[in-house]
Amino acid sequence: MNKYLKHAGADVSASIVVLLVALPLCLGIALGSGAPLFSGIIAGVVGGIVIGALSGSQLSVSGPAAYVTVIVATAITKLQVYEAFLLAVVLAGLFQLIFGFIKAGVIGDYVPNSVIKGMLAAIGLILIMKQFPHLVGYDTDFEGDESFIQPDHENTFTAMFSAVKYITPTALIIGTISLLLLMLWESKFIKSKKSLKLIPGPLVVVLIGTLLNEYFKASQPAYALDAKHLVALPVATDVSSFISFLTFPDIAFLKNPDVWVSGITIAIVASLETLLGIEAADKLDPLKRVTPTNRELKAQGVGNMVSGLIGGLPLTSVVVRTSANISAGAKSKMSTIFHGTLMMLCVMFIPFILNKIPLSALAAVLIFTGYKLAKITLFKDFYRKGWDQFVPFVVTIAAILLSDLLIGIMVGIGVGLFFLIRSNFRSAVMVVNDDGNYLIRFRKDVSFLNKPIVKKKLEDVPANAYVIIDATRADFIDKDVIEEVNNFLCHAHLKKIRVDIKTSHSKSMHNLFVIPKTS
Repeated sequence: MNKYLKHAGADVSASIVVLLVALPLCLGIALGSGAPLFSGIIAGVVGGIVIGALSGSQLSVSGPAAYVTVIVATAITKLQVYEAFLLAVVLAGLFQLIFGFIKAGVIGDYVPNSVIKGMLAAIGLILIMKQFPHLVGYDTDFEGDESFIQPDHENTFTAMFSAVKYITPTALIIGTISLLLLMLWESKFIKSKKSLKLIPGPLVVVLIGTLLNEYFKASQPAYALDAKHLVALPVATDVSSFISFLTFPDIAFLKNPDVWVSGITIAIVASLETLLGIEAADKLDPLKRVTPTNRELKAQGVGNMVSGLIGGLPLTSVVVRTSANISAGAKSKMSTIFHGTLMMLCVMFIPFILNKIPLSALAAVLIFTGYKLAKITLFKDFYRKGWDQFVPFVVTIAAILLSDLLIGIMVGIGVGLFFLIRSNFRSAVMVVNDDGNYLIRFRKDVSFLNKPIVKKKLEDVPANAYVIIDATRADFIDKDVIEEVNNFLCHAHLKKIRVDIKTSHSKSMHNLFVIPKTS
């Protein structure tokens, strides 16, 4: 407990930033999913408090994720009754618990670093492009949408051009001032002032943006922002009306096979999203702490069961909130727990104040978060690492921008695998020719993909040559390759080729070759 209290100041400050980022996203994702608005808030609170407490990650923040929106919307439409959907969320949590116990968390370890960094950069670019319309007051699309094709039938790029045509001047003023303030807050001057350093920049931005709009309301009502340009939290007048926002699953729908199908679908997608999110969190963590993935799946499972039981959306680890948490200086999981607690208290006691916050101010916070994820230096670093790192990195970004997170990751992994095979293909077989003396050396793993080059090199050996086939440095040689070598050994004497085989001390590998008698 002492280690958490030690960083309480930094964690409380970071939790306020995460709260400001998470609130509009929770509401927007609920809206985009066709679920009750309050379901997004419930998910945000459970993700912060329940998963934050159970998770082994110190910096990851969980909540409703934009990339699950389509699956949630499809499930709600298919099941028709929201109580049936909530039962599917509870079942999804149960499946995630099972995934954790059977140690399925290892899947996340197979995603290449270039793909993870590409995912982070892509999310950063998506934040910048998707939040630009909100920054200038074009709020036709819901806050938190990260899909390429939007519900309003525009895409990420066309929405930006449309936004320029429909600028709301006050929103643009607030958004521009907010961005400038955030840049100022990152300057050496502010960081050198201890008193200012403790105040989160996003909090300053939100306060100033809100006060500006309130000033316009009082002095120039015609220029004040309409309700559609502000946060829109459900407001409870008393405790009983607050409780009425909660919805509970109906176990009678357990007999419906669609509930089970939706449950396992949500569990698989949410688990993959979480494992990717955790990998990203560990990459962003300044201390490079490693999160136990199986424990994370169990924590997510419990979180989804609790969320489903009280009317919330499915939960995953969310990169946007996590990166905001880390950028704000969080040190431990207490920041995540604090943000969930603050969200619950704000919704219960001061929703009318939160509903005065301009979306353009929050868009500025998200755009600045996106900039930190997709800095030019990141692209330069991967370019210097070589094409085998740069190409998967760029392809992952492009694929995520034009589709969605999971498809983009799969495409990135496929490209990374191609470069891995290509690299192994080139380095697994080495041939040296010195005046009729040939050295054919097998290195690392010699797969069936190397069979054509091995066959060609052996057939190209001229008559009367001397060949050494060195397999001492090979960890694995595919049987198809061994068969080609043995075929060569069987007819080498016809061309008067002398052959020596060198193998490791392993008797099993030695016995695979038909060792010729050298003359």
